[in-house]
This record gives sequence, C-alpha cells and structure tokens, in this order.
Amino acid sequence: MINSIDIGIYGEDLALKYFLNKGYTLLRKNYRTKQGEIDLILKLKDILCFVEVKTRYNNNFGTPGQCIDIKKKKRIIKASLIFICSEKLLNYNVRYDVVEVVLNYKNDSYSINHIEGAFIQ
Repeated sequence: MINSIDIGIYGEDLALKYFLNKGYTLLRKNYRTKQGEIDLILKLKDILCFVEVKTRYNNNFGTPGQCIDIKKKKRIIKASLIFICSEKLLNYNVRYDVVEVVLNYKNDSYSINHIEGAFIQ
C-alpha cells in the first residue's frame, strides 16, 4: 500500500517535471530549516519561486491547496528569507506558489493546478 509520504514525493516529482518543462531552473528540493520546509525552490529569469506542493487522490475534503493554513505560509516565508540571505540572492523578485496535484486511483493519470502568487509575504 502506498503511504502519504510516497504520494507526496511522487507529487513533488510531477510538479518538478511540470516546472522544468516550463523553463524553470531547480535551485533546491526539500529545503529545510528550523523555521520550516520548502518543497521546491526554482528560478525563472529574475523570479525566485518558492513552491508548496500538495498531492491528493480527490477533493473530498477541499482542494489540496486549501489545507495550507496561515501558520504553514508563515513558515514557508521564514524559510525562504533564510534561503535568500544564505545564497545571497537579494536581487530577485520573490513569488510563493502552490501546486495542487490530483492523482487518479484507476490509472497513472493526474492533473496539476499551478497557482502563481498563491500567497504573499
């Protein structure tokens, strides 16, 4: 049986492929600090994109992105500021995105909903 950690990793891999196909460059995957974790950190031209990926099999309890509460958003923002300072990436615009991945029980199909600028600092 597949567990929620495996589902999350699979969703992150699908989201990463989506971004790479759109011309983004991966800077870091699963960046962790004491303040929080960021699933994907990407760059597109002059934009640093901090992405939270949520993967589900259905929307029975709302969309995947709806489970990201204000506390989680604040942790992502704090972790992003640490990353920006530690990597000296101060001359970039910053965007916080959410990617909702909905998997299909019956086959390998899935859908991706990319929400650009899902929340702000």
